[in-house]
Amino acid sequence: MELILVRMCALLLIVFTGLVRGLDISTSGETFVEKASGQSAMLECRFNVAPGDSGPLDIEWTLLASDNQKEDKVVILYAGDRSYEDYYPPMKGRVHFNAADPKTGDASINLTGLKSTDSGTYLCKVKKAPGIGSRKMQLSVMVRPSKPRCYTEGSTEEGKDFSLRCTSSEGTNPMKYIWDRTTETKILPASAMMDSDQGILRVKNASTSVTGTYRCTAKNRVGTEECFLQVKVTAPVNTANIIAGTITAILLILIILAIILFCCYRSHQRKKYEKEICNEISKCQTFLIFIPARRQTSLCFMASQEAISIFTALDLKLREDVPPPKSRVSTARSFTVGSQRSSLGSMSPSNLHEYALKPQYDKIPTADEYERPSSHNPLPPPSGARMAGPNLSRMGAIPVMVPAQNRDGSIV
Repeated sequence: MELILVRMCALLLIVFTGLVRGLDISTSGETFVEKASGQSAMLECRFNVAPGDSGPLDIEWTLLASDNQKEDKVVILYAGDRSYEDYYPPMKGRVHFNAADPKTGDASINLTGLKSTDSGTYLCKVKKAPGIGSRKMQLSVMVRPSKPRCYTEGSTEEGKDFSLRCTSSEGTNPMKYIWDRTTETKILPASAMMDSDQGILRVKNASTSVTGTYRCTAKNRVGTEECFLQVKVTAPVNTANIIAGTITAILLILIILAIILFCCYRSHQRKKYEKEICNEISKCQTFLIFIPARRQTSLCFMASQEAISIFTALDLKLREDVPPPKSRVSTARSFTVGSQRSSLGSMSPSNLHEYALKPQYDKIPTADEYERPSSHNPLPPPSGARMAGPNLSRMGAIPVMVPAQNRDGSIV
């Protein structure tokens, strides 16, 4: 009797223990997964259902928020014998259940095309009433190094200090940069010091033996990339020759500019002088109408200011010496010096002798007859030879007839 009672108690204990334990999730497998960006990862979650778990099966994967102020995100869901794989927009099309039918006890999921934003803590929760189980897993998506850029910093002249630098624009820390030499002995120079964290190889007191090809390898836990750099140590540049050549070139440029400016100035002065001569000739031609033909050539050689003074004095003298005409009977004619038209009175034969040149008209006024500035000295007149008419015409002289005038200066 006692034996039967003991067996019954043991059976009840086993049944009660199963009811207490309920649904069980396996804890075997990795709880931390580290993958490179672009790769795939599987997050394991396997479970066993207790005999007393008779409710519907629900499976839920959640990405836990790193901040308590934010909400957790449901990534994938299984409920009512149906999978909801497009539940989380950022992972749409990239997350799937590992088993075709999760009811077999496999709630694991596969993530494809991993991104750095997929990193975080994932919670697998399985529920089959009254049993409930859960498991957490850590996923770290690392970005492999991008192709690094190698370059020199400083002058690579002999005896100078310079550095070789290597940097990658992308890559998850911790990152390491390793410099090595690919030519000759493949050993770094004795004067070189390497900083693997910053990717710097410092070379002190460079010599020609430093010349060669160097390689930088950037790496982290998920990948490596490398770049190559050709280094050539050259002899020091003779700065004295460069400075002397520069100064010589500058001086030559200045001399050329000075010559150009001087030529421009001379050309401007020549044009200005020619213009002044033209003006003086024009003034001379204007006053030639009051001078007898045989004296026109002499006066045209005088300076402009002196000639103007002479012409003015001579014009006044001519006006005083011309007597009034005896006869006022004349027929008006039109004759102009500039346009071949001018208003001149006709002259009758009876008074033509009054217009004969007087002796005082044939001489050039002397220094006593007009006032001349002290700074102007007249040019000596040319020889007394009479200049031919065609030559006077080429010089611009115009032959005219002096009209008769009364004492008031009016044309008769």
